[in-house]
Amino acid sequence: MSDDQKSEALAAWYQLLKVPEIRMDAEEQYDELLKAADEMERTGLINSAEWRRLVQEASAAFANATEGLGRGT
Repeated sequence: MSDDQKSEALAAWYQLLKVPEIRMDAEEQYDELLKAADEMERTGLINSAEWRRLVQEASAAFANATEGLGRGT
């Protein structure tokens, strides 16, 4: 895999992290981010450490998006 492919895949991942698709709720965004990270690791674009970092970032974004839900806020 080339560095260009890796850069493009990561740019798309971070774009989805920053700007979810229209009508995409936080859970759908989280699922898509995880699928994309899994696919990048599966195809060798990223290593396991990079995959973990992406999963942590997706998890933090999901937690922030859902914070307060279910607590009446």
